[in-house]
Amino acid sequence: MALTNEMIAYADKAWEDAAQIVRDLCKLPAPSHHEELRAEYCKKWFSDNGFENVTIDKALNVLAPVNMTDDNDITVLMAHTDTVFPDTEPMPFVEKDGFMYSPGVTDDTANLSVLMVCARYFRENYKFGNRGFLFVANSCEEGLGNLKGTRQIMADYGSRVKEFVSLDSTCMNRMVCEAVGSHRYKVIVRTEGGHSFGSFGNRNAIHVLSTMINALYSVKVPQEGSSRTTYNVGMISGGTSVNTIAQEAEMMYEYRSDNKSCLAKMQEIFEKTVAAFGAMGIEVEVEKLGDRPCSAEVDQEKFDILKNRARVALKETLDLEMTDRSGSTDCNIPLSMGIPAICFGVCRGGGVHTREEKLETASLHDGCKLFLDFLFRQ
Repeated sequence: MALTNEMIAYADKAWEDAAQIVRDLCKLPAPSHHEELRAEYCKKWFSDNGFENVTIDKALNVLAPVNMTDDNDITVLMAHTDTVFPDTEPMPFVEKDGFMYSPGVTDDTANLSVLMVCARYFRENYKFGNRGFLFVANSCEEGLGNLKGTRQIMADYGSRVKEFVSLDSTCMNRMVCEAVGSHRYKVIVRTEGGHSFGSFGNRNAIHVLSTMINALYSVKVPQEGSSRTTYNVGMISGGTSVNTIAQEAEMMYEYRSDNKSCLAKMQEIFEKTVAAFGAMGIEVEVEKLGDRPCSAEVDQEKFDILKNRARVALKETLDLEMTDRSGSTDCNIPLSMGIPAICFGVCRGGGVHTREEKLETASLHDGCKLFLDFLFRQ
């Protein structure tokens, strides 16, 4: 079903409602694992706008079911409430010259606002058959959230989920349909340390950790076909003072790949590197902080139907061509289970994951039209 005049008229007004939701949510800090304030806001909004049986689950996902029975097949449609920023106090918000500026304003606040206002129209106007729909404002997509929210959804509804859609990007013309898997670690190195003059010659944990980082950065990443594999040390810390031989130092390390075999090879390289330092009598503590899986085999015919729905909607509404790409998103979990899943954006902006993040406010209008068209092509 193509976008109707009634849908266009709704989008013409609803995008301003979406903009207000963005303003409201940007006032509510939501670091991963602490999305309580945004969850309560979204639950109230869905309930106030006619949704029944709206709940917040133990992972802090807000669940707004539509036409769901106890056992019918469902489509999950979600956008996440958490931001990448650790702030627990309200973050700055500025609206100027057609843009909204605030950390997390596009990732994923704007996409969530579009999902909410479009879900309202869909619930009121779609001619439902046997299939159910679950709209979710989900938790823990960012960083060390480790996709906790999506894992909970798939644990609760996995066998019933036939399609999965995540709104999460500032690019309306790029669709994630291949999962980039990753492993994330905290690595702590401990040595005897001592006084910088009196104990000179004792091993320095900072030096040892630096040597380990150098070793990890010297590896040749595995490749199979057109696969892509990367690694990164994102944080380091340690030591006591300038005149102390450091007894302890730590780093945050990750590797990623869009190929399951390459991801396994990176794990082997990492484990062998750690073991080599342990064999030198160095105490190394490793804590796995995150594990995002790669894609499994997905029924191609069903997958193409879902992807083409997004392509056609984008072409019809904004005259743009959709391109496929790999990425690390909430879709990793359903894709790893062989469930068709895609992720695309319904807003435009810039500076994602920086404190200068911005949203082109009027892009919410295009986003509403795009997502309505997509929803009504079920």
